[in-house]
Amino acid sequence: MTDTPKNPQVLKYIEGMRAWRAELEALRPVLLGAGLDEELKWYKPCYSHGGSNIAIFQPFKELCALLFFKGALLEDPDGALREQGENTRSALRLEFRSVADVTSATRTVEALVQDAIRVEEAGLSVPKRAATDDGPYPEELEMLLDADAALRGAWEHLTPGRRRGWLLHFNGAKQSKTRLARIERATPRILEGFGMHD
Repeated sequence: MTDTPKNPQVLKYIEGMRAWRAELEALRPVLLGAGLDEELKWYKPCYSHGGSNIAIFQPFKELCALLFFKGALLEDPDGALREQGENTRSALRLEFRSVADVTSATRTVEALVQDAIRVEEAGLSVPKRAATDDGPYPEELEMLLDADAALRGAWEHLTPGRRRGWLLHFNGAKQSKTRLARIERATPRILEGFGMHD
């Protein structure tokens, strides 16, 4: 394993951590050594391969987790992955409560990362949510709703008309990166309960 690259944004994030710092510092070399790139997305360390998001670090009160965006498609022979929540469709996570948990899961993390890379390179995706009165959900929105429980809660509390307005805006973009950029720009307003035209 090589030295952990010094991503300035992630280093700043780590310096400001009050909890789970040692666990993240133990996890980073495993993820980077497995060939993932690191950057700060959605205010958390996010790990990608070839521009595709693979996993994101999530600190919670009782535990920290490594959420695999397409965890439902991964081979998990040991049953190590856990559901993010009852409404999560594709994301699954590994949970850690100590550095010892991270250390003992090193091989599992490496195997899951390699399988996640395989899934991305094969172009696999979790089937889209059934169409609702709101309209079709773009894959990029599904991914972010699965990764962020607060965003999912805020989204579900929007009125159907507000959700429909956002979906029209998001789905109006032809390219995935444009849809993702629109969703990221809209996230603060969604978290505040606003619709597209509020």
